[in-house]
Amino acid sequence: MSSLYEQIKMLYDQELYSNVIALANFILSLSDHNSELLPPQAKFLTYVHCADSYFHLSKYRKAESLYKKSLQFRKCLLKSKGATKPPPDGQKELMSDIDIKYQIHLCLVKLKNTQEALQVLQGIPGKQRSAKVNMALAKMFQEQGMERSAITTYKEVLRECPLALNAVEGLLALGVKGIEVNSMIVNSITNSPSLEWLNIWIKGHAHIHNREYSHAITAFRSLDNANYFRDNVTLLITMGECYYFAGDDKNALTCLRRARTIEPDLTKGLDIYAAVLYKTQNTKELEKLIPAITQTSEYTAEQYIAMAYALYAARKFSRASTLIVQAINLSPYSIEAIILWGNILIDQKKYQEALHHFRKAALLKPHRYEPHKGLVDCYVGMHRLREALNIASTGCKLLGHTPRALTLYSSVLMKDPVSVGKAKNLLEKALSQEESFLPAVYLLAEIYEQEMNLEAAIELLERQVEILPTSKFHQMLGDLWARIHNQEKALDHYAIALNLDPCNRRALEGLHRLDSTSTKLESTYYMTVGDEHADTTYDVGDGLPDTDNDEGADESETEAVWSDMDLEANSQ
Repeated sequence: MSSLYEQIKMLYDQELYSNVIALANFILSLSDHNSELLPPQAKFLTYVHCADSYFHLSKYRKAESLYKKSLQFRKCLLKSKGATKPPPDGQKELMSDIDIKYQIHLCLVKLKNTQEALQVLQGIPGKQRSAKVNMALAKMFQEQGMERSAITTYKEVLRECPLALNAVEGLLALGVKGIEVNSMIVNSITNSPSLEWLNIWIKGHAHIHNREYSHAITAFRSLDNANYFRDNVTLLITMGECYYFAGDDKNALTCLRRARTIEPDLTKGLDIYAAVLYKTQNTKELEKLIPAITQTSEYTAEQYIAMAYALYAARKFSRASTLIVQAINLSPYSIEAIILWGNILIDQKKYQEALHHFRKAALLKPHRYEPHKGLVDCYVGMHRLREALNIASTGCKLLGHTPRALTLYSSVLMKDPVSVGKAKNLLEKALSQEESFLPAVYLLAEIYEQEMNLEAAIELLERQVEILPTSKFHQMLGDLWARIHNQEKALDHYAIALNLDPCNRRALEGLHRLDSTSTKLESTYYMTVGDEHADTTYDVGDGLPDTDNDEGADESETEAVWSDMDLEANSQ
């Protein structure tokens, strides 16, 4: 083969892509005027290497053009008289047009032209599709909502590669039974070692996609031991996501922290980790993610989302939105990015815009709690309680009568005096499922207080104190005992509250009121944003840091981080 081509191939093998492009540009131009300079097969491969080089340099439009040109040249080459002759010794057959079409599809995906990318892959005859072509097709079918085609194509991947775990997850996500998926794998593998772990892994993911998160967690925890996958980062992230989807932020944080301790540079699951840190008001830990992220040269969607949460916690809404746009550009179907953008807009009281994002999120993931919560917050903020009630009711049907769904529904019912009784029944039902579900406790205590049934409120809170003795509960009990003029018990609970949290402002105020013999209280203190351990996800504009805490002293440090970074995302 031509010595000129050998030089191009050497540059390509050494990954000197810009040099490949520079040399190929001259050689291809010369060969157009002198056909003997470069043999046809060498010219074809020069086109391909040049296209590959543009692709590696992220110049996808130019790469696509050259891939198409190489395809056209290949067709002409096959039609020529010498195409039927065997290649000379030491030369390979022509590169398959399937591989070239696959590369064209990758270029189109990078250029956000997913529909044309899908058409390119569909143009490959079914019997000629390789496993990687089928895998790419299946993912695109799934994203486009073409479920039957996606299932068929994923199965083709498993027939050729039985342990393609992403294909397994794809089938389970599309509703294929775990038993069927498992049998496909077992029947395709002979003389294999024990696959007991794989059976458990498949069972766990099947539970996830059936939204049976507690069963999924049980399955995955049985693998988190020395015999299987103790401290396996992927397993820990999956468990953390299960806890998060189930609304158990405490255990989600434990699993995700373990994963990051083992692998600090981890990006998978970083978006959910940041969301949990924000919801649990671990602002300091959230800010510590930023220096590690900003050391990387290229950001992923998960990293943009994590940085956006840090800005959101600092109430830098405009900057946070900028990063969310970057995340969605990289991953248009990122549910975490869409949810965060909606919440940012709610805090800015841009309810109509937020509605658009939460509707999109609800279409993508109808069984996630957050989109329903966001839609309810939007309608409540717009004083459209009928629509909010319909969304909350639909949420109960889709999510099941879980404590979170019932409490969300009750929070809307409470806004109409006529339906307060129904709200109380639903809250009691929620607490019968999870006795210490704090949002339900706070709302039910508020209802008892509105009904002037202070004894019932005290009984409810005293039960909670036995389960979870927090400063907040003792402060609330102090307020209630003060209202019924039992100063001794009120003083006891205020003292315990301040012992647990010396900065509990409401407990201090209660003591001052007792000193001044005043027992008048505000009736709406139960749902105050930023109260200790309170999940305040049932109010519009939720989750903002308590402005009464002392974290404002560190604002300059946070500002310094963002000033140094100066939002490099704007230049990406």
